[in-house]
Amino acid sequence: MLTKPQVVALFNGSIVTLQLTIVAIIAGIILGVILALGRISKSKLLNGITWIYIWAFRGTPLLMQLFIVVYAFPLFSRDIFGTPLRLPLMGAAALAYSLNSAAYLAEIFRAGIQSIDKGQMEASKALGMSYYQAMFTIIIPQAYRRLIPPVGNELIMLLKDTSLVASIGLFDTLRTTSQMTNATGQWFYYIYAALVYLFFTTIISVLFDKVEKKYSIYD
Repeated sequence: MLTKPQVVALFNGSIVTLQLTIVAIIAGIILGVILALGRISKSKLLNGITWIYIWAFRGTPLLMQLFIVVYAFPLFSRDIFGTPLRLPLMGAAALAYSLNSAAYLAEIFRAGIQSIDKGQMEASKALGMSYYQAMFTIIIPQAYRRLIPPVGNELIMLLKDTSLVASIGLFDTLRTTSQMTNATGQWFYYIYAALVYLFFTTIISVLFDKVEKKYSIYD
């Protein structure tokens, strides 16, 4: 059984896990929409820049991206500005996860937008709407129902991937239980970590299932 200090420590670690996930998914959605619009833009420059961003972040390990933000960026800034610029661990981790999730969400949004019949855009333009007016008032509102399952999957993946911050010394759920194991020599603390992750991922799954069923009624 957990002692009271261990319960408090595990609770605080779970809060860190949740905070990272929430910040990363919100920032990722905002940046992901912008990237998705860039990917389907007719501008070759914009299309190319967003393609490179998505290619780089999807093609490299998340752990490496985390290390670049936490360890490499201060060294880079020292070489350029003469002094290392360090973000707080929590801020650095949130930045790395937000940038990474934006790349994956951008592809989800792009696929959702492009699944809408092109005739919808042509009809909107015929009514005098600009490209972005048509996109935000006609196309995206129709696409979001199709985005619910993949966004739910991305959120679950993101929550589980936050366990990587244990490698940079941030006391999330996993690192907290690892410390308990190291201090006591008992193995079962990892079960508590697993239960915390299962609890959160189950809630996300149930919520997204309910939302998906609700909106499928109107299809």
